[in-house]
Amino acid sequence: MERTQPRRPSGRRLPRSGLTLVSLLAMAAATLTGCASGKATGADAGRSTAPAGGGSTSGTTTGGKVSIVVIGGKADDPFWSAIRRGGEDAAKLAKARGGTVTFLGPQNYDNLGPDAAKLTQTALSQNPSAIVVPDWVPDSQDAAIKQAVAKGVKVFVYNSGGVEAADRTGGIKYIGSDDYQAGKAGGVEFAEAGARNILCVNTVPGAANSEARCKGIADGARSKGAKSKQLPLPSSNFGNPSAVTQAIKGALLKDGGVDALVTIGVQDADSAAAAIDQAGTTGKVRLGTFDLSQSQLSRIKAGKQLFAIDQQPYLQGFYAVSIADQYLSYGVLPPQNPLLTGPLLVTKDNVDAALSGTRAGVR
Repeated sequence: MERTQPRRPSGRRLPRSGLTLVSLLAMAAATLTGCASGKATGADAGRSTAPAGGGSTSGTTTGGKVSIVVIGGKADDPFWSAIRRGGEDAAKLAKARGGTVTFLGPQNYDNLGPDAAKLTQTALSQNPSAIVVPDWVPDSQDAAIKQAVAKGVKVFVYNSGGVEAADRTGGIKYIGSDDYQAGKAGGVEFAEAGARNILCVNTVPGAANSEARCKGIADGARSKGAKSKQLPLPSSNFGNPSAVTQAIKGALLKDGGVDALVTIGVQDADSAAAAIDQAGTTGKVRLGTFDLSQSQLSRIKAGKQLFAIDQQPYLQGFYAVSIADQYLSYGVLPPQNPLLTGPLLVTKDNVDAALSGTRAGVR
């Protein structure tokens, strides 16, 4: 399907102020009316929609008593809190029919790929109907995901890895953003704002999604005559604001030509904002980030941050659990693959529409 990111789709955001579980379930029902046995049309016509994970095209009918295990991030990671909230809202419908939805996550991100593979093995040991899993580090995770598929467990890849990961491992579908396209949109936005030397701060180097984001930034910038390089930091720095701030400050003082910074997540963006101030480069170095938080949107509104790239994590959790539940229970499946939840670029032009969503805990 077409994966080009509109530069500024300010008129296509979900209204958050009145969003309730009832309206979300109605939205999911509309989304999930596609039948797995139907053919994709239009931009999706060239991609097979036949599911793997055991080869059935009608799901696993269990009378509604499905068992889904969702693998996600750290409990104290605000991004994953939004994903989990979406998943938990979708889980209410499965639980109302006697099903179960279990959430698993690592203690930290120091050994992300191997830890995620172990979590997949833990999920498999629970004999679930389905596993919902990000493919962060394919070299570490793919074998475990393929093992689950080989045992007949329905696997849905979400958040990281893209449709390529689902195709490669035998997953049924990918639900999430396109990290590379998100990066390209950010790189173009920086360049069109006048930036020429962009630094992409990567606190989870080696992870597929963060590497794709930084590559997208570089390619988007290059398409507009700018350039970008990566600042890889030890993954142990993730979630350590002081360490990230000092590392970015050092990079800014070492290279006075840097005129833009982008971070792979909101915690690092707060650290980057502090580093810009401490390095005395306020007004010179523009800031952007992937993902959203109240602090990012407040800085955008105040003119202190250029953009934030929203992959809508709440929708990732909600759709991933909903799709797995509906497929297992009724055999229905949206034909689109990937099913994209983003990226959407939030700038000063549309920041007010995003603020209510962060206050509600869904953006």
